[in-house]
Amino acid sequence: MASVIQFVGAGPGDPELITVKGKRLLEAADVIVYAGSLVNPALLGYAKEGAEIFNSASMTLQEVLDVMAPAAQAGREVVRLHTGDPSIYGAIQEQMDALDGVGVSYEVVPGVSSFLATAAALKQEYTLPDVSQTVIVTRMEGRTPVPQKEKLASLASHQATMCIFLSVHMIQDVVDELIAGGYAPETPIAVVQRASWPDQRILRGRLNDIAAKAAEEGVDRTAMIVVGHCLDKEYELSRLYAPEFGHMFREAKK
Repeated sequence: MASVIQFVGAGPGDPELITVKGKRLLEAADVIVYAGSLVNPALLGYAKEGAEIFNSASMTLQEVLDVMAPAAQAGREVVRLHTGDPSIYGAIQEQMDALDGVGVSYEVVPGVSSFLATAAALKQEYTLPDVSQTVIVTRMEGRTPVPQKEKLASLASHQATMCIFLSVHMIQDVVDELIAGGYAPETPIAVVQRASWPDQRILRGRLNDIAAKAAEEGVDRTAMIVVGHCLDKEYELSRLYAPEFGHMFREAKK
C-alpha cells in the first residue's frame, strides 16, 4: 500500500524549533530528502537507524522525484525536509504538482520560518500599534525575477515592516531601492545572520550605514534583513490591555 509523502518544515536552524509533529515524522521516516544547503544537519540526528538520507542540494527536481515517488509507492515513509516553513521560498509547488501528475499523495507540515526566528533574535514585535500593522515578506530581484508591482521600491512606499529574504549579498542595492521607495536614509534596519543557530549574528544600523557594517562583518549570505519603524521602539501601547478597553473577556474599568 502506498504511503503519503510528508513535506516538513524543519524550522530556522535550532533543532528544537522543528514542530513536535515534524520531529515525529522525521523519526519514523524510511527515506529522508533534505535541503542540505540550509537545513541544519543536526536534525538528521532524529532519523532512525537504517533510514536512507539524500541531500537535495546536489540533485535536480527530477532526481528528487525519482527518489520520493517510488519509495512512497512502495509503502515506505518519506519525509521531504525543507528549511523554515516550506511555503516561503521552498520551491515545493513544483514538487507537489509533479507528484499530483503521477498520482502520489502528500501532506505539508508547517514550520517556523526564519523571519519569525529573526524577530525572536531581535526581541522585536513586528506589528506595533500606531507604527505598523502589516508585515511584508519579500526578496530583492536577482537571478529569480519578481513581478513589476513587487519591486522593493514599490513595496517600500507602504512604510510597513519589511522582512527581506535572500538578498543580503545585494544589500547596497536593497538600501537604494528602499530609499527610492520612500524610506528615509535614517530608517532603522537590522540584519540577522543564521537566526537561532549557535553562530547567530545581529547587525543593527540605519539604511545609510548598514551596507558598510555588513561588508565590515563579512555578512553576505544566510541572513534576514528587517527594515521599518518597529525597530525605533517608539509606539503606542496596545489597547488590548488598557484598563478602559473592554472586550468579551474583560469589562472596561472606569
